Amino acid sequence: MTLEFTKYQGLGNDFILIDNRQNPEPMITPSQAEQLCDRHFGIGADGVIFALPPTEPDTDYTMRIYNSDASEPEMCGNGIRCLARFLMDLGVPTRSSATGTGEYRIQTLAGVMTLTLKSDGQVTVDMGLPRLLGSEIPTTLCPAEEKAVNVPLSVAGKTWDVTCVSMGNPHCITFVEDVDAVDLAGIGPQFENHPVFPKRTNTEFIQVMGRSHLKMRVWERGAGATLACGTGACATLVAGVLTGRCDRQATIELPGGPLIIEWSESDGRLYMTGPAERVFSGRI
Repeated sequence: MTLEFTKYQGLGNDFILIDNRQNPEPMITPSQAEQLCDRHFGIGADGVIFALPPTEPDTDYTMRIYNSDASEPEMCGNGIRCLARFLMDLGVPTRSSATGTGEYRIQTLAGVMTLTLKSDGQVTVDMGLPRLLGSEIPTTLCPAEEKAVNVPLSVAGKTWDVTCVSMGNPHCITFVEDVDAVDLAGIGPQFENHPVFPKRTNTEFIQVMGRSHLKMRVWERGAGATLACGTGACATLVAGVLTGRCDRQATIELPGGPLIIEWSESDGRLYMTGPAERVFSGRI
């Protein structure tokens, strides 16, 4: 089978985008996606994203994603911005927008996301409401109907104070004095696979630079250390607000660049703004 693809990146978080609009199921398997993501023997990417036809009313398309380890996450914030640019580059018409050049409504496994394309190339994503209860994340760190905020967790022989947030996918956030000193490759997998997270977890290590500036490194579930994570940046802002460390709008500084995150007081939703850029197209 000949497969046409386009590679995009959002702050260095890179994805293989496939036009799958003629079929409701991804045209390749998770194991094939894993091979394509291999940076030595494949194209190289953090995941493969499929633009599928809509399955829900009042949506334009459906997004599915396979991680580089063949797992399937519920959502990806950087990835969905790349999908918006991909659809625009394909010539797919947008809905009208009061705040940008157009909008798409995309169905994901985490719900419907509204994406607004800006004239400067940035994309704003309505990431929805954060989920904070133990049953929603999910985690056994706290009772099912309670929140895990500043809860102690033992990892790698050390006790960490963690806050758990779901943005449709699970996140474990811990604040540290020096984020660059964290042995991400060493402890990231131990957080990801800790038994208190039955569906594994993404893990964010955060240094507070100021009330509107947080510095973040991330170990992503199924992808490992990446240069950026959109859902993680949103979860980080929520954790910062819940623990009194930051304001409701902040710049999240990631290794690949900054994201602007707002937790709206008016509707309680998270809004993420950042870039998405085409890298190259090819055929395999």
